[in-house]
Amino acid sequence: MRATTDEQFLADFQAMSANGATPGGGVERQAASEGDNLNRAWFHEVLESLGARVIYDEIGNQYGLFELSPGAEFVGLGSHLDSQPLAGRFDGAYGVLAAAHAAGRVAQSGVDARYNLAVINWFNEEGSRFAPSMMGSSVFTGTLALADAHLVTDLAGVTVAEAQEAAGWAPRGEAPTLASYAEIHVEQGKELEANGNTIGLVTATWGAKKFQAVVSGEQGHTGSTLMADRKDALFGASLIIAEVERLTHEFPEGQLQASVSQLTLEPNSPVTIAREVRFNIDVRSPSTKVLDAAFERLQEIISAAEQESRTSVELTPTHEWALNPYPADGVALAREVVEERGYPYQEIYTVAGHDSTNLKEMVPTVMLFIPSVDGISHNEKEFTTEADCLAGLDAFTHVAHRLVTTGCGEE
Repeated sequence: MRATTDEQFLADFQAMSANGATPGGGVERQAASEGDNLNRAWFHEVLESLGARVIYDEIGNQYGLFELSPGAEFVGLGSHLDSQPLAGRFDGAYGVLAAAHAAGRVAQSGVDARYNLAVINWFNEEGSRFAPSMMGSSVFTGTLALADAHLVTDLAGVTVAEAQEAAGWAPRGEAPTLASYAEIHVEQGKELEANGNTIGLVTATWGAKKFQAVVSGEQGHTGSTLMADRKDALFGASLIIAEVERLTHEFPEGQLQASVSQLTLEPNSPVTIAREVRFNIDVRSPSTKVLDAAFERLQEIISAAEQESRTSVELTPTHEWALNPYPADGVALAREVVEERGYPYQEIYTVAGHDSTNLKEMVPTVMLFIPSVDGISHNEKEFTTEADCLAGLDAFTHVAHRLVTTGCGEE
């Protein structure tokens, strides 16, 4: 049986960080890629060494099942192992490994359990290779149809179904029924570090709206096509991109985040005017009023860009979620645990989406944060101290113990 000591956790984290490692000190483990598959195989062995039975469901979520109360539902503990390109070592991966060690500690304690435990590595949380993000948990909770998810393609035209078939994850099995869910994650922001707190009790998720914009123009010669005759899709896109950045300054500071990402253009030739440009737009806010106002302004920005560049723009929603609180019972349970353990803490919103964003709409859910040094994330320089990692593991273990023995908000 694998040890669940702090020393073993740190050794496991170091070993995991070698899977898909990059020269810059980060990792490259996009969903169902070589790095992701390598890491999943390693984690499969870790789960089995802790005493779990490992299965994969139809969308590729990876489960380590600990049977503590035969026939009962499961407490889910999880996050994701997939990463962005050239990403940090901590985002998602810390939470999955902490879930495994927390489950191992609870299972090996001989606790009188009301529920079983399921450690979960959700498929394609990042959404960098396959859109949308949080795909595995979306299928699990029924907000995304399995058939639709399987048909999604990456930029090379490979479907989710094809990528998973090539990966050969086995054995397949039926996803466990959850009674509750808990997740721990690095903050990906600066609040905890700035305030000197070790644990964040996540009370709500910022609202978000995500879109794909397709700017359509007319292909032509970059030299001989008269300026008055041009319908340059890249020029039209640039007008929108610049205004999306400026849009954030129209609202009070800290009330709107707006970004453009993953830009592709056709035909992408050095002497040809672009006929089509595709890119993603992402706007987020803790205020539904601000988010709605930003969307209205985005439509005005696009209309102005169409007129100036003589192009047309199609804006398609790809993913959204409303500003939504985490269950009060889960926050209260986490607060009791953190106060008992003596860690400095605060309540906090999450700006980023997480799999718990989906799960909290289905079952009682707890979400914890630990600090991110300088708030750096989706970057090879992403870092969290060992002391904070271990404090988070300790708090998370006690949350798992409470959920397994007494549930969340139950009499």
